[in-house]
Amino acid sequence: MPDSRLLPKQQQALEKFLAGNAPTPLLIERVGGRKLPKHKPGSHPANTILRCLRRAAPTHFTDHKGCNRSKFADIWLPDGTVKFLSIQGAARLQGFPDWYEFPNETATAGSIIGYSVPPSFATQLFMSAQSIAM
Repeated sequence: MPDSRLLPKQQQALEKFLAGNAPTPLLIERVGGRKLPKHKPGSHPANTILRCLRRAAPTHFTDHKGCNRSKFADIWLPDGTVKFLSIQGAARLQGFPDWYEFPNETATAGSIIGYSVPPSFATQLFMSAQSIAM
């Protein structure tokens, strides 16, 4: 994933988290408005990834506030490294296997991820439905 830098509000959210917790990888949203951005430790489920609903929007994802963002989250690692959550990273969080090939166009790949049902969930649902049908 590409390198990134935390925004001032993200840095504040990180410092607040570290004041009461041991360092652990964090997914930190890039928005927060007047409040600090939300963050999720790596041991917690990732945020829901949604597709932007406006066709003319040049961005690719919709955050929890309904805002369109091309960069909606960063990943902070305990060694101080900050990574931008790329299409590949978002796909991994959504449960796509690493071998899955997305189109080169970011907006199209983002649409696939945002409109999808996580593949691992779909597999479990299908397996459950199949066992009931037998």
